[in-house]
Amino acid sequence: MVCCCLAFIGCDTVFDVHPYDVNIRGEKNINAKRIALIEKATFNKDTIRLAFISDSHKHYNDLNDIIRDINRRDTIDFVVHGGDVTDCGTTREYEWARDNIAHLNKPYVVLLGNHDCLGTGNSAYEHIFGNPDFSFIAGRIKFLCLNTNAIEYDYSRPVPNFDFMEHEITSRGSEFDRTIVCMHAAPYSEQFNNNVAKVFNYYIMNFPQPLFCLYGHGHHTEQHDFYDNGLIYYQIGNAAKRQYYIFTITPKGYY
Repeated sequence: MVCCCLAFIGCDTVFDVHPYDVNIRGEKNINAKRIALIEKATFNKDTIRLAFISDSHKHYNDLNDIIRDINRRDTIDFVVHGGDVTDCGTTREYEWARDNIAHLNKPYVVLLGNHDCLGTGNSAYEHIFGNPDFSFIAGRIKFLCLNTNAIEYDYSRPVPNFDFMEHEITSRGSEFDRTIVCMHAAPYSEQFNNNVAKVFNYYIMNFPQPLFCLYGHGHHTEQHDFYDNGLIYYQIGNAAKRQYYIFTITPKGYY
């Protein structure tokens, strides 16, 4: 591992600063704080509108333009970032990404991407954003947000985490009737543990009325019915393409 050292000469002291030191400055535990805002603002709303962006990496200017465009849209309730907020998972990148995304004037959550896992990036993510598997409820819809970057963990952890998914099927069951699943890497991508791709679909289809799935990673805007069961997986392009989705969800469906 390459260590980046900055030497400050004075008082006979030398300080080494490592890019993966996980010495996080500024706001932490962001997802939990923003989820509280999302749930309060959307409580019992019959129509909600969300924006989905992903893979901002080092494209800070493009991300800022996307944020400005989202901010001018008063009808968007919240934003989901599909992960890869960094390129190499360094602590400083995480801080830059966090501070850029904070310019959103809507509440937001950020998923874990495969680039975000590099080095000690998964630890930095947990400090800044929280657990990589989480959920929240907006307008009686459960948003199930999953870590699907199996290859980055060398299959040493349960990714996807089926115990978490099974728990979430009934957790807060009286508060939601429909489900939307968000992830960074979709089934059948090189990041996903495709030995369990069919099991993954089995668990998702056990949730109350799955509406659709959202993912990034591929840097292209595409739609797929991976399991030929009518559940559409929507992939969004990376920030460099200046693309994002807006979904409006009503009691009758979504568009």
